[in-house]
Amino acid sequence: MEVIKDKYYEWNKFYEWALENSDPRVKDWFLMQSYTPTLVITVLYVMLVYGGKWWMTNREPYKLKWAVFFYNVGLVILNFYIFSQVVIHTYRAGYSYICQPVNYTNDENEVNIAKALWWFYFSKCIEMMDTFFFVLKKKNNQISFLHVYHHATMFPLWWIGIKWVAGGQSFFGAMVNSLIHVIMYTYYGISALGPQYQKYLWWKRYLTMLQLTQFYIGMVYAFSSLYLDCDFPKWMQYFGLFYGGTIITLFLNFYIQEYIKKHNEKYKKKTDAAVANGAANQNGKHANGHVESKKTK
Repeated sequence: MEVIKDKYYEWNKFYEWALENSDPRVKDWFLMQSYTPTLVITVLYVMLVYGGKWWMTNREPYKLKWAVFFYNVGLVILNFYIFSQVVIHTYRAGYSYICQPVNYTNDENEVNIAKALWWFYFSKCIEMMDTFFFVLKKKNNQISFLHVYHHATMFPLWWIGIKWVAGGQSFFGAMVNSLIHVIMYTYYGISALGPQYQKYLWWKRYLTMLQLTQFYIGMVYAFSSLYLDCDFPKWMQYFGLFYGGTIITLFLNFYIQEYIKKHNEKYKKKTDAAVANGAANQNGKHANGHVESKKTK
């Protein structure tokens, strides 16, 4: 028991020291004073997802067509805002796309970049609603481990990013991801309008490929940063590589299951059906021929 107390004391001292040495520009921003609210929201998210699925077991799914549609429209607007703000102010600040250390000054562009990154962090909290809509609509097939893992990790991880590195190399991941999310939530928004709009959603597979591509780009960016010994916390870069690896693995598995295996199964069913129909037709011909021969006799 004493060992646990000592470890807790050591961790708490380190945490207090880390808070004191965090980015002073963000210390008074919403949810930035302490890690506790972000951690509590994340835990509640996971509990409500699985509790919600249980609660909906014997209930009819809710029809949330317009709520889901306008939610997605809102996220398209928010992500485009984040993307545009990051692009505009990193350009004005002369950011390097190869190696960019964090500038903790109150320069107007640097502060605006930090604000855009904070909105990116907070958008990860808003995006948790994706799962709750699936729960209420009983779309349990959409609530995969990948889905919950992604939502339950991005929000707390980006709190760390905003707290200590709201700028520098952090801008790249937020910029790319927010652009992908503009496209992704456009897709979801159209999908929410109903089956009659499915014909406009032929590009779902390419959306998944785009999502995978962004993770590969992020990994290359992190590797190049380490190779160039960029002035950015090394532990964050190593952890980013590890986290990126887990996401790529899960997304690849999803892609294989959703597009390759399902496509092969559909092709096999069509082939089996064609063979069965051919055999039936051939048997019919033989049977007819046998009957005709009897009649002739």
